[in-house]
Amino acid sequence: QVQLVESGGGSVQAGGSLRLSCAASGYTYSTKYIGWFRQQPGKEREGIAAFYTGGGSTYYADSVKGRFTISQGSAKNTVYLQMNSLKPEDTAMYYCAAGSSVVDVTAEDEYNHWGRGTQVTVSS
Repeated sequence: QVQLVESGGGSVQAGGSLRLSCAASGYTYSTKYIGWFRQQPGKEREGIAAFYTGGGSTYYADSVKGRFTISQGSAKNTVYLQMNSLKPEDTAMYYCAAGSSVVDVTAEDEYNHWGRGTQVTVSS
């Protein structure tokens, strides 16, 4: 079993930055993909970024491209989401997810393990 814990959420003003962390523990050897999803009020959860631990390739949704950066920590068990130039529409609950074999990195059902989420609130 893999456990994921997100941290780093909070409240910031528009234009500010936050760095989210996703710490993985447990049986992580088979985890190859880490995805970041968010659920905005009244909307479905969407995949916004993903990281392939086997080679370092990344994916970004158009809504965050150029502003968010996903990366893996030196200890390999933590994946970060650096969020810059935050906008009020980035307000959401942010979740990280882990999967071993993922074809569509934006598809929730391709991930086996989920964290509980961390709230990000951006005020104008």
